Amino acid sequence: MQVLMVDDDTSFTMATQEILEILGHQVVAAASVEEAKTQLAVGSFDILLLDIMLPDGSGFEVLDSIPTSRKPRHITFITGQAAIKNMIRSVAGSDVSFLLKPIDIDKIRALLAKVELAESNKDASVLRHFGVLIGESAPMQSLYKMIERVGASQANVMIMGESGSGKELIARAIHNASQCEGAFVAANCGAMPTELIGSELFGHEKGAFTGAASRKAGLFERAHGGTLFLDEITEMPLELQPNLLRVLETGRITRLGGTQEIDVHCRVLSATNRTREQLATEQCLREDIYFRLAVFPVQSPTLSQRREDIPLLCNAFLAELNEDQGCALTIDEASMARLQNYSWPGNVRELRHAIHRSFIMTDPGQDNLQLPDDLSSPFSKELPTTPSLAAGKTIQEMEKELIMATLAEVNDDKPKAATMLGISLKTLYNRLNQYENSQLSALNSNVPG
Repeated sequence: MQVLMVDDDTSFTMATQEILEILGHQVVAAASVEEAKTQLAVGSFDILLLDIMLPDGSGFEVLDSIPTSRKPRHITFITGQAAIKNMIRSVAGSDVSFLLKPIDIDKIRALLAKVELAESNKDASVLRHFGVLIGESAPMQSLYKMIERVGASQANVMIMGESGSGKELIARAIHNASQCEGAFVAANCGAMPTELIGSELFGHEKGAFTGAASRKAGLFERAHGGTLFLDEITEMPLELQPNLLRVLETGRITRLGGTQEIDVHCRVLSATNRTREQLATEQCLREDIYFRLAVFPVQSPTLSQRREDIPLLCNAFLAELNEDQGCALTIDEASMARLQNYSWPGNVRELRHAIHRSFIMTDPGQDNLQLPDDLSSPFSKELPTTPSLAAGKTIQEMEKELIMATLAEVNDDKPKAATMLGISLKTLYNRLNQYENSQLSALNSNVPG
């Protein structure tokens, strides 16, 4: 196998390279982000061994720079601390492995065995559209057509959908479909401290503020020639949104503390879990910003809208866990039926969590994944899809049950519930006021006089 090893520790690199070559593999070494980018631009590698801290940046920058067509089949981070695995996975994704220092020939052999096992266990029937998206349902086929169309343009895209439905994966799919040469750079607007949003987006010069010990390139500069993904865009404070608008209109940024304008050329993808109605009523996004960001709006389908994709997703998640742990668990028909019948209010994120939790709890020696008695998470509950029908119930009782079930399904989004029910928003509020008054009357009648 062809191996690219990126680490600035010369003695460590030489020792590891010698072990790999003894085991019959060809190794190319790089000691910096720039050297790694050069090697990845001209060569193809089966395995990328990547240190996190490099003299001119981080291993994540190397990952961001890899063209889709040249992505190594296996990416392994080199680290001396097992405790940071989850942190790395949260940034780099779940399909990475780890090599813990100090390294010896047994650890190298174990890694290579895991790579070979992954190759032999790959399920060719699970197709990842645009390299990232899984699903063959009608809603996903419609989504793929939209991605193909917008991928050929440079239009900014706003991705709307419920939490956990895969909005960042859709953004990555659009980036991959565009086949641009630049990196995919992602940022969560809700996680940026308000006072640092300007620095994060546009960068800063040395001495621009207390703590600015050196020049820093912002997100727009890092995404030049590629894609900038702004998740939770509606969490950006309204008073700071005009700064973003100016960049979208002019294609130029000025670093904090600087005077020179810098041209930046990148597609901006954004995401929000708010509905169109909420964008209009909650004043969380300026109208002019919306029209700049949502040139091409895309809706992320919920998992309940694509239930036929659940087996594909489950098998893909389980294959990743099997590969990581060297196991061969499967999902039997009864368990798969349970997974398909559950409502998944947390969408694909909740499904992945349930598979991972079940994998951990399955007894060693079992062939099949053992699901827990309760699939729900603490942050969501299975919602009734229809009101219960029973003889003796009045039309008014059925109407109330239907309205309450619909509100629960849409997380109390009243405009959306009114649309789903086919009534006006005013009618919905009138009904809710009636129910509240009925409850107050019932309570008052039970109070001793």
